[in-house]
Amino acid sequence: MNDLWNLSWEAEALYRARVRGCLLGGALGDALGYPVEFDSLDRIRAAHGPRGVAGPVPDADGVVGRISDDTQMTLFTVEGLQQAHARERLKGIGGGWSRLVRWAYGRWLDTQSEPGPGLDVKGGLAAQTWLYARRAPGNACLSGLGEQDHCPDPMSELGPPGPVNPDSKGCGAVMRSAPFGLSRAPAGTVFGMAARCAQMTHGHPTGYYASGALAAIVAHLVAGDSLEGAVLRALRLLARHPGHEETTAALNRALDLASEGAPTAEKAESLGAGWIAEEALAIAVYCALAVPRVTDALLLSVNHSGDSDSTGAICGNLLGARHGDHGLPQEWLERIEGRATITLLADDFATECVRR
Repeated sequence: MNDLWNLSWEAEALYRARVRGCLLGGALGDALGYPVEFDSLDRIRAAHGPRGVAGPVPDADGVVGRISDDTQMTLFTVEGLQQAHARERLKGIGGGWSRLVRWAYGRWLDTQSEPGPGLDVKGGLAAQTWLYARRAPGNACLSGLGEQDHCPDPMSELGPPGPVNPDSKGCGAVMRSAPFGLSRAPAGTVFGMAARCAQMTHGHPTGYYASGALAAIVAHLVAGDSLEGAVLRALRLLARHPGHEETTAALNRALDLASEGAPTAEKAESLGAGWIAEEALAIAVYCALAVPRVTDALLLSVNHSGDSDSTGAICGNLLGARHGDHGLPQEWLERIEGRATITLLADDFATECVRR
């Protein structure tokens, strides 16, 4: 008997593919949207043709495939969760996962102010020089993580917003929250974990409940649910929490819009610009639901006026969790910054999550 959960070979392989798909898909959507993040739809079409961005395009420095702070923070989320899982497995010490995720975010924060790894950095993501790049990080993430002593109690129930950015509901928490749903914990558990860690930087209920909803949707996708089914299950979880109304309304609008004929960028824009949490989640869900082909869904998610890299990243998380890494366009993936590191991190995380 080995030390893995009682999974069949096929089930384990599918799980690993979905973990890789979620992380690589998020990076791909992020990289597609990053060069046009602050552009209007008219400007995107003027620069790239009437269909807008049709594949990976160069950023302002002429580089193709760069990821933004969205993927950076997502990867550090994975690292923190992996360390927490290993700590519990090897030492029998449960709890404390939010501190380890918080410390991982602290290491990300260092990458935003330091030129490269310090002499005391021995390994992990903090040793990766390519991550030391400032790619328009959100103000709430920077200011919230700057309060070094803030660490929510991981065992407490979700309650009112904490003292960190209580009015902030930007998308900077939801765009990093997909990894919670990859951990093979129940959807209700990952909802709470993601929402609790979102409060480290975003204290408005919509900021943290949208994060919890994304984690729950990803958990259901990894378990084999359809995207529509996963969203409906997440809506039932949301309904249990006061302050869920904005997130619930946005997701319901996305579901309704996806059933209303041919998808268009204008329809995506009717859900908002994606700068705030519920809008970014709704746009990503709409694009993933309304378009059958993965490539077309990814392109729709970035061709709009607004936060194109965040909506692209979240849409990529959803599509990758649903279809696995083999369902993503491989020729696009080959151009993504840090692809080898992301793949290795995904495989290591999946291996840790299936251990006893």
